[in-house]
Amino acid sequence: MSASNRLILCMIVAGCSPLERTGRAPDFTPPVTTSEYTAMMTPALPMVAELPAREVDRASLWTGDRGSLLGDRRAMQRGDILTIVIEIDDSAQISNSTDRSRSASQDMGIENLFGLPQRVDPHLPNGASLGSAVGLNSNSSAQGDGSVRRQEKLTLRIAATITDVLPNGVLAIQGNQEVRVNFEMRELLVSGFVRPADITRQNEITYDKIASARISYGGEGQITDMQQPRYGQQIVETLLPF
Repeated sequence: MSASNRLILCMIVAGCSPLERTGRAPDFTPPVTTSEYTAMMTPALPMVAELPAREVDRASLWTGDRGSLLGDRRAMQRGDILTIVIEIDDSAQISNSTDRSRSASQDMGIENLFGLPQRVDPHLPNGASLGSAVGLNSNSSAQGDGSVRRQEKLTLRIAATITDVLPNGVLAIQGNQEVRVNFEMRELLVSGFVRPADITRQNEITYDKIASARISYGGEGQITDMQQPRYGQQIVETLLPF
């Protein structure tokens, strides 16, 4: 197979993915394949052995159990669900300015060097003389201005699942949310580590209290495909050296 035929075959195979979605919406990710489902199906072992409760304590509304009226219902164990509040409103503005200039002048002459200038000058062309042998002048200047202005705003809420409880008590969480509107799929992914003390009584936690936070908000569909250049154009832009 020639090189040109191989290139054409690669371009056809690369373009099959958009062709598969022609006329239909993107598919959802099966929930049973996520790590959240696995964490719910395999809960962690209890840290302490639970003693059998008496029937009187089981019927009381004032016990400290999670199922009681005053019990702590915050997510604490593997497989529990909590709400992550993402409210990003960040802005940054940086500006730099530099101005530099330099001027130098150097002159070197040999007015009297064993009488050579007086003897050589008459034999030189008109206007030439060894009195001023070398003269140098230099000027340099540089100016630079740079500025960076950035502003981001994002407001989202997502339910995440505790996938693991670390030995130090920190909770590993992960959340996945997919919303399909017509032929456009929007996907929100969140993962990281949180402290149980940072979870509020409403079973919520803000994004700025998540360590190693990974927040991804994007999607796929017809609108996203139209915003991306074609595969052929991307290949040409990559191969062209200018």
